[in-house]
Amino acid sequence: MNTLILAQEEAINPVLPHTSEIILGLVSFLLLFFVIKKFVTPRFETLYAERAAKIEGGIEKAEQAQAQAQQALDEYRAQLAEARAEAARIRDDARIEGEQIITELRTKAQEESARIIAQGQTQLETQRAQIVAELRGELGRLAIDLADRVVGESLEDEVRRRGTVDRFLSELDGTSAPVAK
Repeated sequence: MNTLILAQEEAINPVLPHTSEIILGLVSFLLLFFVIKKFVTPRFETLYAERAAKIEGGIEKAEQAQAQAQQALDEYRAQLAEARAEAARIRDDARIEGEQIITELRTKAQEESARIIAQGQTQLETQRAQIVAELRGELGRLAIDLADRVVGESLEDEVRRRGTVDRFLSELDGTSAPVAK
């Protein structure tokens, strides 16, 4: 009995499949391999190529966009530097123009001041001359009245009176001139 069981055990090995199963499995595998090789693999290759192209195109587009962004940034920085230089130039021009305006206003103010001072001095000279003339006339009359009283003669004659007044004023100017210094 032992031999029979042993012989049966050798005939049915649970680990090894039957020959028909191996052939059927091999045919099924080859059929499946053929279908995958003929239909599925080309489709996968096509999809893979499309995706790779899209990715490469996307990378190229991203690189182009990055290059354009870098170029725009460089242009922006150049424009910003140009604007800053322009602003500095405008500030300098405004400062120079302001200094010129201040200088012009000072010059005009000094000219106006000099004109006002000259006008005032002219008025003073005119008033002084007028006052001196009035005082000479008044002093002449007083001198004649005084001379009439002292001398006792009348200085009615106009020429003589003028000569006396002029001589008196000259002597008076001569004595008062050194005192004024």
